[in-house]
Amino acid sequence: METFILAAVSLIIAISLLIYKKNDPVQLSFATLCLAISLHKTAVFFHAIFGVEFIRFIAYLGLLAIPPLIISFSRYFLKYQTFFSQHDIVSTALFGVAVSLSFFTPLYRSPYLQTLLNLYIAYVLVLGYLSLLNYLKKKAEGVEKRRMGYLAIAFPIAALLSTLDLFYYFGFGFPPLSNLVLAVLLYFILLIIAYPHLTELHELMAKALVVTIVTVFAVLLFYLVTGLFGQGEKPPFTHVLVACFTIVISISPFKIILEKIFSAIYPESKGVFTSLYALDAKLEKERALLLEEMAPVFAHEIRNPLGSIKGAAQYLRSETEAEENRQLLEVIIEEVDRLNSVVSQFLDYAKPHTPNVKVQNINPIIERAVSLIKANSVSENTNLEMDLHANLPAVAVDAEQLLQVLLNIAFNAIDAMPEGGTLRIRSSKRAGEAGDTISISIHDTGQGIKREDIKNIFKPFFTTKERGVGLGLAICQRIIKSHGGSIRVKSVPEKGTTFSIRLGES
Repeated sequence: METFILAAVSLIIAISLLIYKKNDPVQLSFATLCLAISLHKTAVFFHAIFGVEFIRFIAYLGLLAIPPLIISFSRYFLKYQTFFSQHDIVSTALFGVAVSLSFFTPLYRSPYLQTLLNLYIAYVLVLGYLSLLNYLKKKAEGVEKRRMGYLAIAFPIAALLSTLDLFYYFGFGFPPLSNLVLAVLLYFILLIIAYPHLTELHELMAKALVVTIVTVFAVLLFYLVTGLFGQGEKPPFTHVLVACFTIVISISPFKIILEKIFSAIYPESKGVFTSLYALDAKLEKERALLLEEMAPVFAHEIRNPLGSIKGAAQYLRSETEAEENRQLLEVIIEEVDRLNSVVSQFLDYAKPHTPNVKVQNINPIIERAVSLIKANSVSENTNLEMDLHANLPAVAVDAEQLLQVLLNIAFNAIDAMPEGGTLRIRSSKRAGEAGDTISISIHDTGQGIKREDIKNIFKPFFTTKERGVGLGLAICQRIIKSHGGSIRVKSVPEKGTTFSIRLGES
């Protein structure tokens, strides 16, 4: 059973990597290696059942293909900084061909052949591991070295656990583990090479934990259903566990294969494989595109009448002498201007401008925003403070859009301090795994935001103001997201609010 597990896992890993067609030599070489392991273990499994010599011959062929494939993967994975050369790939391949030809001679019957081949593969693996250690020794500190270091720890642990097979062979009743350990190791290597964005060990373990939890859930579901409706003897727990694990890790590649087949036969069937959650996201995207197309037409149809209304009101205001009529016409003009402003905000939200980004220091942008705030009469009772980091790294931003965000949040903050208060704008630098990120915080000492309103403030058309539109913060969030950044808010009622903008995360 353990042999079958390794054969199935290695085959699924190979298929998973091959069907994505990323043309990544690291992934392709590892997929080919997994195919050879799967061929070898599948043949070993079926030879144990049927005892056919031809199947045993296939098992040896798969075994002989493993060393040159290990060398090839090692060279790609370690960026050619290994103890292996291209000549080693050719020589091990030729050695495999020579040994396979010897199967037609009495050497094939030698009881020592399997042991010699195992030692030969162990020698190649040891050289590969030493190459990994040598690569780590020369590599500068960073994310890649840390990820490689996880493998450097995993290999000796796997080797140590595999030696427990000796207890099984000497009759101590201990179950063989080497195939299971190798299956786990292959899956761990898959996580390392296929998910480069997972930089920490706990992230890699979390990815594996998800598969484990789903597998356990499937096992429990199987026993629940068979317990309620099944009769007779239940299959062994290990067999059910293996079957569930194999199915769980097969779902994604099998789904992709089916999608490719259906797309070739019936091109309109792509939506069949879309989950309900993905379908919701797709519909949301389509709605956004529809809104983007309709917004200019909608704005044009509103602005034209508004322009006529404003023009007529301005003409009548200049012609009338009655003060009461002039005041009424002034109200019409002001409301037309307000509606024009609403339409402009709607356009900004529905059809945002593509950022014109330039790599620059954000401190001058903040200083410009503060000078504009000071020049506005609404800030007369507000104490403005700046705390700007002197050595900020440059970041790619659209200065005008970032200025729009700062002004929008700042004037909202001033509105939240009708009796006056302090508005503090601060820039800072934060070190991260992928490099430094820039943070801008805008803090006020105003009324704060109610807890039930916090989750809604970035939603379009949500507002707590009597004459507000509710698009300002939604536009701010969209601008920051288009820069690959994030915007968050913390607020304590009656004590103040802090908006935090982070740039340079992607």
